[in-house]
Amino acid sequence: MLIIGPPGSGKGTQAERISERLGVVAISTGDIFRANVEGETPLGIEAKKYMDNGDFVPNSVTNKMVRDRLSEADVESGFLLDGYPRTTAQVDYLDEILAKGEEKLDVVLQLTADDEELVNRLLGRAKETGRSDDNEAVIRHRLDLYHEQTEAVVANYAQRGIFIQVDGMGAIDDVTEGLMLAVASRQHSMLESGHTSRRARSFTSEV
Repeated sequence: MLIIGPPGSGKGTQAERISERLGVVAISTGDIFRANVEGETPLGIEAKKYMDNGDFVPNSVTNKMVRDRLSEADVESGFLLDGYPRTTAQVDYLDEILAKGEEKLDVVLQLTADDEELVNRLLGRAKETGRSDDNEAVIRHRLDLYHEQTEAVVANYAQRGIFIQVDGMGAIDDVTEGLMLAVASRQHSMLESGHTSRRARSFTSEV
């Protein structure tokens, strides 16, 4: 599974909730980066060079980190990716990783939200945390980047028939229920078509 959402949409919170409800591991690329950097792994050391210079970590490094994470034992019963893939090149790479294990994504969820509401939410959060660098211009730039990055990724998964949008601006519990209903709908349609993957079968009963 994959979850996509703009900054301020509560994507991380919802990823954790879905993970707990379905009994699958939530994998955040942010967490992967931090773990590699803190652990001073070869990939972490390489990534830190770019991060210290304020540059984007290249796809090659990000891809390798995700590949290594998806090779760990805790993903056997399923996983929920948060923050990856962000580009069509990363989509292709993820397809290759999964294909080697004779797997593929079962569902891609996108939290939708109004940009103006997100700006207000993030400005309020910045004020509470004292982050003066999170001003309106910076926040709007982050949202613009999100839209630019995800447009092609969303189109790719929509063509596969595994993409579902869920309103992310309600109460946290309501959003969670909306996401769970979306997953249930997708899993039931897969069962009916007979195309359910091994991992999907393992958690369909939990939805």
